Amino acid sequence: MKELNLFIRPDKLESVKCILIDEFHCGGMTVLNVMGCGSQKGFTDEYTGVRTNVNLLPKLQVEVIVNDEDVDRIVDRICEETVTGHSGDGKIIVKDVCDVIRVRTKEHGKDAV
Repeated sequence: MKELNLFIRPDKLESVKCILIDEFHCGGMTVLNVMGCGSQKGFTDEYTGVRTNVNLLPKLQVEVIVNDEDVDRIVDRICEETVTGHSGDGKIIVKDVCDVIRVRTKEHGKDAV
């Protein structure tokens, strides 16, 4: 099993949810509001006459556990759907998962996802 950490533009969430739930039938996901910066570098704005550098931009972090054999196809689909061609499209981090345990039933592995 793998954990995918997706950092995406907020307006791309519905597309990502459709891919993960409808196409790949993932058992669940966690979505977090986050702020961050990367190559996008933010922007400069003026608030009440004071010039401010806004370098933390709103993003969404989506965490999901998937089967090893689905990782490449999921990553390809998410990249296809979320790309705009501009800085700030996001990142996908793939991590190994040793085990998952469902607290209620104590099921392990794929059965717990």
